[in-house]
Formats: sequence, C-alpha cells, structure tokens
Amino acid sequence: MVGTPISDYGLLSDRHSAALVSTGGSVDWLCFPRFDSPSVFGRLLDEDAGHWSIRPAGEGFSAAREYVDRTLVLRTRFSGDGGELVLTDALVLGPPSDPHQLGVGAPHALARTVTCTRGTVAVAFHLAARPEYGLVSPLLSEVEGGVLVRGGATRLLLSSPIEFEWQGGTASAVFTLHSGQAMSFSLLWALWGTRKESTWSQEEIAERIAQTEAAWLGWSHAHESYTGPWKSEVGLSGRVLHGLGYKPTGAMVAAATTSLPESVGGSRNWDYRYTWVRDASFTMDALWIAACPDEAREFFDFVTVAAATTQQDSGLQIMFGVGGEHDLTERELSHLGGWRGSRPVRVGNGAWRQKQLDVYGELLDTAARFSGRLSADGIDDDPALRDFLRWTADTVLRVWREPDQGIWEMRGEPEHFLHSKLMCWVALDRALMLGFDDRAAEWVRARDEIRAAIEEHGYHDGIGAYTQSFGSEELDSAALMVPIVGFDTGPRAVSTVDVIASRLTDSHGLVYRYSAESNVDGMAQPEGVFLLCTFWLARAYAATGRPAQAREVMERALAWSNDLGLLAEQVDPASGEVLGNFPQAFSHIGLINAAWAIGEAEGTLPA
Repeated sequence: MVGTPISDYGLLSDRHSAALVSTGGSVDWLCFPRFDSPSVFGRLLDEDAGHWSIRPAGEGFSAAREYVDRTLVLRTRFSGDGGELVLTDALVLGPPSDPHQLGVGAPHALARTVTCTRGTVAVAFHLAARPEYGLVSPLLSEVEGGVLVRGGATRLLLSSPIEFEWQGGTASAVFTLHSGQAMSFSLLWALWGTRKESTWSQEEIAERIAQTEAAWLGWSHAHESYTGPWKSEVGLSGRVLHGLGYKPTGAMVAAATTSLPESVGGSRNWDYRYTWVRDASFTMDALWIAACPDEAREFFDFVTVAAATTQQDSGLQIMFGVGGEHDLTERELSHLGGWRGSRPVRVGNGAWRQKQLDVYGELLDTAARFSGRLSADGIDDDPALRDFLRWTADTVLRVWREPDQGIWEMRGEPEHFLHSKLMCWVALDRALMLGFDDRAAEWVRARDEIRAAIEEHGYHDGIGAYTQSFGSEELDSAALMVPIVGFDTGPRAVSTVDVIASRLTDSHGLVYRYSAESNVDGMAQPEGVFLLCTFWLARAYAATGRPAQAREVMERALAWSNDLGLLAEQVDPASGEVLGNFPQAFSHIGLINAAWAIGEAEGTLPA
C-alpha cells in the first residue's frame, strides 16, 4: 500500500501539466500533456502505477530541498558520510523571452540532473513508466542516446548517457559519481503517430534546465511586486498558483492531483484537476495581490467562451476542463488501490452538473476588480465579454431564490445556503460597478431584496451567528465571508466570527468547514480541518478590526506548510497529518488574501 506523506512532495509545473517529487527523489505523479491527462507516473495512488526515482544507493543519507531562487525548479540535496548528491528537477519551459508568456512552447519534458558535490556516491536509477493510470506496462527499446518507451497512445523518449538493466517495462541502473561529476536525464512525451523526436545531449538537458530557471525567475521579477507582511510566503504562493495555470487557455486547476483523500481510508476522494469558476476567480484575485497578473484577460476569455457555449437557460456551469470541456463525467479506477487504501480513485468530477449559485458572485467580484485591465478600455470594447457579464448578473435575478448545493458541493439535498445568497448579493453589488446603467435600477432592487432575506433568515439569534442555511442551527465557516465581502462588519458579524472560532475549530485552532456529523453533504464520514477556512478566520478577524487575533490565526495556518512552503487542503485533527489534493490552490489563495487583509488592517501595506 502506498502511503508517502502528502507533505513529502514538491511541485513541478510547465503550465501545461504538473509533477510531484518526493524527498526521496521519486517522481510519483506526472500527467502529460495536460494536468487532467492520464498519469504516466501514478505511484501516488498505487505502488504499481509507475514512478521515476534517482537517489543515493544504500542507506544513511539525509535529504534537504528547496526551490531554486524564486522558481519552481526543485533542488534536493542528499548528504551522507561518504559524499553528497544534488538532484535538480524541472518540467521544462520554452526559452525565456516574454515573462508574460510563461509556458508557451513547453515541450512536455521532465529534465533531471544529479551532481556529486562531495566524495563518491553510488546512484540508484529506476524508471517505471506506467501510462494510463498504470493500466499500461510499456515496451522499452534502446535508441541512440537513450530509451524509447511505448505503451498505449503514449511515446516517451528517455535521454540518458548510461546503460540499463531491463525487467519488463522497467529500466534500472546503479552508477557512481565522484566529486564534480554530473549526469543529466530527460523524458520527452509525444503521442503515437506524431513525428519522432531526437534524444537530448547532456549539454542540451543542462541548458533546458537553465532556461527553465531563467524563465521562472524572469516571471518573478516582472510580476512579484507585493511588499506587505509574509512577503516570501505570498511570493511562493503566487508562483504555485501560476504553476497551476494552463497556459494554452488561461484556465486554472484547483490542484495538481486526483483522489488524495479528505480522511485516510475514506471515500471523499475527488478529482481536482479542473477549472472551477469559483476557484479560478479566487486565484485571479490572489494573483492581483501576489503577482500583479496579466492573466486576468486570458481567464475571462476562457470563461466567456466556455460559458457562452453552455445552454444559457440552465445557468452558469460551475466548472470546465482546462481546454473548455463541459462533460466531466466522473468514473472510478477500480484497479488503483488509492493513497493508504483510500478508495475509490476517481477521475472526472460529478459536481459539474451541480447548481452552485455562489459562482456568480465570485466571477463578478473578480470582473469588478479587474475591469480596467480586461481590455484597453475596460469591458466596453469587448462586446462578448460585456454581454456575458450582463447575462451573469441578470441570471442572478432569476435564480437567487432557488436552493443549491453550495460552495462545498453538497451531495445531499439542495438547501438555501447562506453563502450562496450572500454571493448573489455580491454579484449584483459588483455588477453595479461595471457601468451597466440601463440595468442599475433592477439590480439595486434585487440586491436589496437579497440583503433583506439574509438579514431575516440567515442569522440565528439563539446561536449568535449567521448559520449554514436559512433557518438552520448548523454553523458553517463560509459565513466568515459575511464581513470579508463587506456585507456586514457590525455586531452580528463580530459575533459570527467569535462563535465559529470557539465552536468550529479543533485543538490546534484550525477551522472545520462545517459539522460533518450533520450529514448535510450526504457523505456520513469524518474529514479534516480546512486550511482555507482557517485563513478565512484570519481575514474575518482583520475585517472586524482585530488584526492581533488575525496574526495569531495566520501563524497557526502557516505552520502546516511543508518544507517547501506548499499547502495541502486539510489537516487530520487526530494525527496532525495533511490531507487532500496537493498542492491546493484554495489554501494558497487563502494565505495571500489573509496576508493582504492583515497588512491592510495593521496599516503596514505600502501606500
């Protein structure tokens, strides 16, 4: 059974796909050529689903790692009595040019260089590609300068200067490096039937890694302008979010993985390698703080085209494939055992069929924030975008009174969730900032009706808090958005924050989404505390004028980042281990927004 801790992994990205590399130098997750493509290496979810490891042979080596300066190029240092190895890993980008076009021309290649920096070290190399989520054990054949891997629809070309032992679809070797020596390898993806590629020389692989470092660093220099509190953490989170972007379309994935569980051995295992309108809107907002993005135009182009082809009377679809696909039908991969036996392993996501009314608010909030940057003259010179935003606001008039599945994608019966109504209020409030004067009167009237409904039905006097749904006594951390979005920062909002802080947290002071025991989600199983919700608590303290408490909560949440600064979705209250798909965009979004909110409340942001 596989069970490497989720926090043990580092992220690589070429803004088309992602890889996860363990501290032991094993690539246990890689999907080519897109984030949501079938995995080539999938040991993250099953021992037999493939991996590629390069590490010292034998025992007695410790590992320490870091990202090369302001990049997503990973450096792992293995130290032992006999010597030291440095392993450098990168998903290759095109040559650095325009920092606003990071990812253009990426060749779909993973490059790895191992260097002996002290003593003499034996190096163990093990390549077991298993395309299509481990269903395929490929054929290996020697070619000039490396190995050709063929299986299913996939061709992989390994560039290598060493000879291998062969066993089935696996190539292994042990070789020795002395101080100052290095060896480089690359794995290039192609579809069966496309033109044949040539292997890369040692010099070319080293140059490709150097180009990738330079491209990431150029992007960081051009974009990372944030100088408020937690500057380094915000900068890294901005790079992670950018690394979760799909350059060809402007889509943003929620995480790099599928089916990492919300509870060990449980079935809350979902595929997060898609673009949720909500998550992508939040990502744009966070990048506005962390990296002054130029990606907002690309994202709105993506969502405008994707949504425009939806049956308009059905409302806004909440999520899409990274290429704009609508049908994300969910299925189970029964041949995979799952991380620590957490089954089923799923690909696709059935939530694409759900109605979630909050997405209108997140989308229009982001549109209002970026309205001056979406085109040369705001939205006025883009009729398609303008019509889409008008339609989005007008749809809220029609649907806001309806029940839905809410932000947490409840698989139980639809409810009148407070957060959904709140974000419908946000949708109309922000739409009024976009200059649709002919619609203003009707939007104002509906916005005021929504406010009245929330104030009458959304707050529970006996509990002293805005609750999960109209008339409910259940708490929900999504109510923390009440002060964050500016709906209410008065006594009711303050009381809501305090009640959630005292009744919806674990012993570490981390925040649950809601009480899973209520079975409102139709999944009567436990789950961990959510890092996003904990960052929301920090923001809510800041929004209600309590920056000192906000700082305390912020530091609590940051303590759960791994050695590289990456954040998962949840923390298991019992074991203290992180859970969920990784790295989680929501968590890094929460970090950035909380840092900004605290800096603003403290008056420490630059003017």
